[in-house]
Amino acid sequence: MNENPPNRPENPAEPMRLQVYLAHAGAASRRAAEKLISAGRVSVNGAVVSVLGVKVLPQDEVCLDGVPVHLESRLQYLVLHKPPEYLCSMADPQGRPLARELLPKEIQERLYTVGRLDYRSSGLILFTNDGTFAAYVGHPSRCVPKEYLVEASGIIPPVVAEAFVQGIVIEGISYRAESIERLGKKTLRIVLIEGKNREIRRVFSYFHLHPVNLCRIRIGPVCLGDLPVGASRPLTRVEYTGLMGNPC
Repeated sequence: MNENPPNRPENPAEPMRLQVYLAHAGAASRRAAEKLISAGRVSVNGAVVSVLGVKVLPQDEVCLDGVPVHLESRLQYLVLHKPPEYLCSMADPQGRPLARELLPKEIQERLYTVGRLDYRSSGLILFTNDGTFAAYVGHPSRCVPKEYLVEASGIIPPVVAEAFVQGIVIEGISYRAESIERLGKKTLRIVLIEGKNREIRRVFSYFHLHPVNLCRIRIGPVCLGDLPVGASRPLTRVEYTGLMGNPC
């Protein structure tokens, strides 16, 4: 049995929405592609398109920032152990190292992340050029659990875990952990479901704590395991099925 996720190329004869085309061309996830379109960075047959809903055919010339993008027939799904101080971005004007630069050089497709880890955090991150997969797994409604090991700069008082599990509002935004396990005086295992931007760091900061080590060790059925820092591996078929079938 093939252990890799199935390849699912789109029917080349069917028109598709521009944001879907960009996602399947490996330019960005669907949601990120919508922002690119709205920003006027995408053109079709020489004309800039800035509204959503436009449909294109594979023979149309689609450009992002003036550079042609094309549909990719081979879909890729990779798991990376991101080191700290690497960005989950396609580029960085400051020249900081990018997580995608750690992927195998023989992969020619343009891959992007499913969700993100911030610059200082480490651990499990998914890469793909499958826009459908990225949109499905990354959407909050899928309730995919994400597990983290967090070591703080000081002793973590019990009130931190209690408040985080019960739900806490910080500057008008609600944060809530699905579960928390204390591993030591300064260390917690935290499971998030929705996972808002920099959620753990914001909650710790609220209690005047600083995470000196924040590592994501699981996304749904996909575990970091003993994958070395900076290394990657293909997503397995079982992991792919588990992610796509995860119910809320």
